[in-house]
Amino acid sequence: MKVIHLMRHAKSSWQDSGLSDHDRELNDRGFRDAPRMGRALGELLTPQPIHCSSAVRAQQTLEGLCEGWPAVALQQHAVDDALYTFDHQDLLTWIQGLQSDSDECFLLGHNPGLTDLCNQLVGRVALDNLPTAGYLQLDLPVSAWSDVTDGIATLTEWQFPRDLS
Repeated sequence: MKVIHLMRHAKSSWQDSGLSDHDRELNDRGFRDAPRMGRALGELLTPQPIHCSSAVRAQQTLEGLCEGWPAVALQQHAVDDALYTFDHQDLLTWIQGLQSDSDECFLLGHNPGLTDLCNQLVGRVALDNLPTAGYLQLDLPVSAWSDVTDGIATLTEWQFPRDLS
């Protein structure tokens, strides 16, 4: 069994129109939601390394997660340019290429890629839109990452900032 954890970056700012998409930062809500989600995920999950998009807003989300979830701050995270994508096929190819012996993989990235990846792996529309700072867990009945394919996953957990108290 393999487990994929998917998280969308927290709410970003569109205030500085001169910044490239890659360089956009979080807005105030994003800076509030990331640590809140870290606290919630800390109650749900075992600390693990997170593979993060190279976009500034994704890295700031990771920092906020670590603030709210101190045990995950101790992990060796990886920032990967390949995860700065909005295409679910790019994400699936990345997952299938994992050489890790680990049975879990945590990705922090972008929509619509994450929503589309979830729906592709589940084999139906499981959700319309993964909200900013939203989290999903997919369980996959495979023994190797290279065997991850369409329609085999089960969406087993989700956590959204709007549902936190």
